[in-house]
Amino acid sequence: MQLETLLYAVRDGMAKVTLNRPKVLNALNQAMLGELETLFNAIRNDNAIRVVLVSGAGEKAFAAGADIQELAGLGQEQGREQALHGQSVFATIENCGKPVIACIRGYALGGGCELALACTLRIADTTARLGQPEAKLGLIPGYGGTQRLARLVGPAAALQMILTGEMITAEAALRIGLVNEVVAPEQLHERGEELAHAMAKMAPLAVQKSLEAVQQGLDRPLREALQLEAALFGTCCATEDKAEGTRAFLEKRPPVWQGR
Repeated sequence: MQLETLLYAVRDGMAKVTLNRPKVLNALNQAMLGELETLFNAIRNDNAIRVVLVSGAGEKAFAAGADIQELAGLGQEQGREQALHGQSVFATIENCGKPVIACIRGYALGGGCELALACTLRIADTTARLGQPEAKLGLIPGYGGTQRLARLVGPAAALQMILTGEMITAEAALRIGLVNEVVAPEQLHERGEELAHAMAKMAPLAVQKSLEAVQQGLDRPLREALQLEAALFGTCCATEDKAEGTRAFLEKRPPVWQGR
């Protein structure tokens, strides 16, 4: 796969996606969005990939927002179409069927914060600064930020970030639930890989169905969401992996997953 704005590598079931525009703090332009969409569609269809790590090249930023030069010339309809495209790309990441871990160093602002929100988990180092500063440009978050952020941290904390445009520290992000963990800079990628390896040891279909249960259940009434959970539990019961997992437990040996 020919990539100009991303770096990509796969090893031992773990895919590493690196935003690679460090000279502009990994700003998300349309070319990068297109490559992310193509890449995550391929990841979704690759059964050998069990988990994905996303990070930014360089020491200064995960992604410092959308490309301002591209935004400057947008009219109403162009802006709507660009927002819909960005939302579609991030939905592809969110729904790729694999856990996606954002490893955040430095700035994760605007579209960069929205990208992190579309990931399953977010690990930040102590240099991380997160924010939604779009109102400073006369805009609102357009790639899902108004919706995912409010669902993750609650409307009050989300609106404080959006309406002030202020950056918050990694520690503040941890307090409001925006990130899962904060680690020292030298531990960021090591911790991301530790989590990735732990997830890769799980039954792949069980991981996929767990993601579906949580992601789809959040937008449903509790009674309906519980019915979804029961249906997915039943689906897992019919898999070869469930038979292998229970048999391996009883035989006191590691399971060998087939993804079936």
